[in-house]
Amino acid sequence: MSIEVVPVSTVSEIRKFVDFPFSLYRSNRFWVPPLKKAEAEMLQARKNPAWEHCDAQFWIAQKHGRTVGRIGAIINHLHNDKTGEQLCRFTRMEFIDDPEVSAALIETAVHWAKHRGMKGIHGPLGFSNLDSQGMLIEGFDHLPSIASVYHLPYYQKHLEALGFEKEIDWLEFRLFVPKEITDKVKKINELTKARYGFRVQTFTRISDVLPYGREMFGVLNRAFEELFSVVPFGENLMDFYIKKYISLLNPNFIKLVFDKEDKLAGFIIGVPSLSKAMQKANGSLFPLGWYHISQALKKPKEADLFLTAVEPQYQGGGLTAMLILELQQSLLDFGVYEVETTGMIETNQKAIQNWKNFDHIQHKRKRCYRRMF
Repeated sequence: MSIEVVPVSTVSEIRKFVDFPFSLYRSNRFWVPPLKKAEAEMLQARKNPAWEHCDAQFWIAQKHGRTVGRIGAIINHLHNDKTGEQLCRFTRMEFIDDPEVSAALIETAVHWAKHRGMKGIHGPLGFSNLDSQGMLIEGFDHLPSIASVYHLPYYQKHLEALGFEKEIDWLEFRLFVPKEITDKVKKINELTKARYGFRVQTFTRISDVLPYGREMFGVLNRAFEELFSVVPFGENLMDFYIKKYISLLNPNFIKLVFDKEDKLAGFIIGVPSLSKAMQKANGSLFPLGWYHISQALKKPKEADLFLTAVEPQYQGGGLTAMLILELQQSLLDFGVYEVETTGMIETNQKAIQNWKNFDHIQHKRKRCYRRMF
């Protein structure tokens, strides 16, 4: 075989790993590039606290001296302890349309996993559920949010030819926001507040959001506890993600709700759509990347629904609808009428039902695959 799969260990190899999708998707108008520096930090144990409970290795594939693919493997010990399964995750897999390349990448990850006692491999999954997860199998002609992924149509064929089967899907939606909120909806919202003694906290400065960061992750841990692939965020990982995403937020699109005991009951985070700005930045904040991102934050035309979490005791009681309404008002204030959701587990019907009151389309589907040894 003419394919050489090389472990990533040096700074130069990390750079090659991060750079490969930029060449693979160069002419694709739907791919949204990450910031190269942030992506490189995810691959390094000294930078990413998830390595405290994960083992990982990354590889690049070369053919005739040219990079033609990449893959990572992660063993998330907390998740394996939670589920009782010995599974390895494959992650960040990208490759040219060559079955030899995809097979070499997968078999390298499988060999690594078997050597560490794993009984199967699944993915694409990241270090956490806020990391890259899922393989796009529907919706190739739609621009993803910065919190989602894009892949080439032939990926699915390659994975299934290598013996992978569906484990679970995520669905993504495009919501069309009504240009006014009816009196009936406003009244229901006020009744919900009165029933539970809810208080809504809004923001105009990101610095005022920061003190609530760990409390928000606490709600997230409890709200998502039973969802697929989820493990709790520890304090170091909380701080890592707060730092990673805080500069990409508009405080006007963050809503917190406190109960009558002044405890955080739930929150919603919307983000001005940064997909086109990230395309212009092309992986770097400098020299002009930061300008494009800051303009998108200040003058949004569309928005992404980044994250919503509600304490379990308040789920199903109208709080999620209330959070969406509070965000909707801010969207209207900014003249934003279209919203892109991130992936929602197909079995999470409670969350999916929230879109029944909006005109919407379900236009993208991502899949997690599994193969047992």
